[in-house]
Amino acid sequence: MKHITIKDLAKELGVSISTVSRAFNNKYDIKPETRDLILKKAEELGYRPNPIARKLIQQRSYNIGVVVPEFENSFFPKVLMGVQEVMHDKGYQVLVMQSNYSWEMEKKNVETLVDNMVDGLIVSLTSENQNIDYYKKLLTQNIPIVFFNRTVEDIAASKVLFDDFKWALFATEHLILQGYQHIVHLSGAPHLTLSKNRLKGFKQAHTKHRLEPGKVIQCGFRTEDGERVAKELIEKGEIPRAIFAANDSSAIGAMNVFKQHGYKIPQDIAIVGFTESNLAKHIYPTLTSVEQPTQDIGQTAATLLLEQIANKGVFVPQTIVLNGRLNVRESSMNPQ
Repeated sequence: MKHITIKDLAKELGVSISTVSRAFNNKYDIKPETRDLILKKAEELGYRPNPIARKLIQQRSYNIGVVVPEFENSFFPKVLMGVQEVMHDKGYQVLVMQSNYSWEMEKKNVETLVDNMVDGLIVSLTSENQNIDYYKKLLTQNIPIVFFNRTVEDIAASKVLFDDFKWALFATEHLILQGYQHIVHLSGAPHLTLSKNRLKGFKQAHTKHRLEPGKVIQCGFRTEDGERVAKELIEKGEIPRAIFAANDSSAIGAMNVFKQHGYKIPQDIAIVGFTESNLAKHIYPTLTSVEQPTQDIGQTAATLLLEQIANKGVFVPQTIVLNGRLNVRESSMNPQ
């Protein structure tokens, strides 16, 4: 079967090649009826514009890269759905890479994407802090980057964040209003903005209710981090009355270990998580968790990135903070 070219289409219609090109690029200087005629004939003949030629002409790859720490819980896949929804409508392909909590893998992922000339990057940082100078260098090279969820304060880039302070306060306050005291906070990586704000919210809830904040334990975001901390608490005989964890994975890890050692949730230990993972509604007992607007986060990050791409990487950094809700379930309800 003969491959139909733009020259064949122009010859068939008796118009110039440039007219056909303007029709496919939806230029203003072509009559609507002429454009419609060209597009209809192209469909009849089975012509498709050459995507490589289009990219060369417009000096864009129409690919964007997304780098995330993990796919252990549903948060990041749902964010990606929001990114893809926006990017697909604009003709972009989304290339997704996972750092697996390694700053070295994160940097390799970003280098690979940049070497393959993506038009921009959407990044959620690992729990480590070694790549900040590298990202600053990319930004000075006018490479469009938007950070979301896990980021740091000293990068002058656009960011899409969640109101972690407010919802950590509400989550902790929920435990206090249930009558729990001596609440332990399993915190995330200390350099990340979200970890700092969730810790502030935890402390502010105690201040609001004139209570001394409970113990803060550096934990992490993985299930095994929560398991490790729970085992340490059991070995020391320091069993908390309630736990507010920095995310669902660490909360579920801790919950599993406590249950394996005969502790009942919430009768012995109440637990609240963060991020509203798919498991929150399906484990036993069901987990109270803060729900974030995951698809909105992805859509907002994608929209900010498209604006930077259109401006060739020149931008004024924006920080957009989104809202959420607390889904109260069995794990935090005081049975007394």
